[in-house]
Amino acid sequence: MGIRTTADVLERNARLRGADPAFEFEGAVRTHAEFAARSFALSHALLGLGLARQSRVAILSQNRPEYFEVFAACGAAGLITVNLNWRLAVPELLRILVDCEPTVLIFDEASREAAQRLRDGFAIPHCIALDASGDDPGSYAALIAARPVSRPAIEVAPEDIECLVYTSGTTGLAKGVMLSHRALLGAATAIAWEGDARAEDRLLIVMPLFHIGGKIEQMAFWLLGAVTILHRSFDAAAVLGSLSTHRVTAAHLAPTMIARLLDHPDLSSADTSMLRCVHYASAPMALPLLRRALDAFGSVFLQVYGMTECISVTVLKAGQHRPDGSVAEARRLSSAGQPFFGVDVRTVRPDGSDCDAEELGEILVRGLGLMSGYWSRSALTLSAVRDGWFRTGDIGFLDAAGFLFVADRLKDMIISGGENIYSREVEDALMSHPAVHEAAVTAVPDAEWGESVKAWVVLREGHTLDPAVLIEHCRGMIASYKKPRLVAFTDELPRLFNGKIDKKALRAWDGS
Repeated sequence: MGIRTTADVLERNARLRGADPAFEFEGAVRTHAEFAARSFALSHALLGLGLARQSRVAILSQNRPEYFEVFAACGAAGLITVNLNWRLAVPELLRILVDCEPTVLIFDEASREAAQRLRDGFAIPHCIALDASGDDPGSYAALIAARPVSRPAIEVAPEDIECLVYTSGTTGLAKGVMLSHRALLGAATAIAWEGDARAEDRLLIVMPLFHIGGKIEQMAFWLLGAVTILHRSFDAAAVLGSLSTHRVTAAHLAPTMIARLLDHPDLSSADTSMLRCVHYASAPMALPLLRRALDAFGSVFLQVYGMTECISVTVLKAGQHRPDGSVAEARRLSSAGQPFFGVDVRTVRPDGSDCDAEELGEILVRGLGLMSGYWSRSALTLSAVRDGWFRTGDIGFLDAAGFLFVADRLKDMIISGGENIYSREVEDALMSHPAVHEAAVTAVPDAEWGESVKAWVVLREGHTLDPAVLIEHCRGMIASYKKPRLVAFTDELPRLFNGKIDKKALRAWDGS
């Protein structure tokens, strides 16, 4: 029958690599055989609670091996995992619970108070504590104790929903994205193949598992039976220590995390000799940061562009990171790469016709990693996915060789005096100044032009800069109408959980 669902991978790894480690976490090792046994025991336990096919099981926790057991158990039992963002406020979490109506909530000790408030606000039939002792009948340990460790006799189809991932909700209320076994396995296979995953890899995962990025990267290496070195969250000192002590060969990081590693005093003493592959996502790396990263770690970087609704879209491979190459090669460092195998990418005009090469338009994608739709939002699904193509809401262009350049989010585009201004090109101009560490731009109301550009800038340590000098610097890099009219200096920029700059929060700083 081949590999049709995530439970097939679980069984295969237990059969072929059962004694090999699947996870290393805070000094403890869990083998593939142990991971499968515990996951299947949880499957039986959840079914024993009376959960019907495609019932929802929510988890509110920082990263830990049990998180993956919940994913695997629900997948084997035909249930749907809802991986909740523990950084959200309780009212935001309540809105998600009301939307998806989970039967079970599994939570860690750090989320105990939030879990109680959620149970008070929404009648969740079963709440399971990950960190309670085995003597507590409401504990995770008690739930899986003495359960069968074989795969449950449940028919699960590739089209069944494996997880329900709620988007960050930067433009409004969070939406539940339905991802099937087929979509997850298709995306993970593409990343494994084109991302050079190997069975002998030791993969570092620090990104939060309520986000699709950490989950799909782990799956890509797990397909081959690699071991996952798991951290609860990102900490630069802990990551540098892990590179040395755990002999990490592969990692998944955001560019802002890479910057923090490069700035950390422990970098010079860390042993990174085993590191051969770093997948980064959320955004291209600015050229100054990329040069520093290549000098420190070598030619190990590979960029992945994707989103919750269509998991794997494009890839810029390690061999394509050539800052000192030809003009075309250097330019492509600002791109998101070329489409993954099995993925099609188009850019279209407002009338739906295809753009020419280098012509800006909305980015449309289709491929195996495409979502099944938005939970309980059929009208929204129909507007987002047409004829199999997902409308990303990103603006960009394709060059003649099929490299995708993402210019902006459609919602973040600035219109000044009737001209479209894409934040990426303004931010690149700002970042090219040697005193600028980070920069982001937003629109602010302008009585004459409708909107104008405001820059939010973090300076490098020990540097000062006059706003007029920075604005003049930009005038020499981009058209005058695109330059910032206002500059605000700040100690740091607000970020989403995946490392992306939170433009919604920046606009709120201005009250706009």
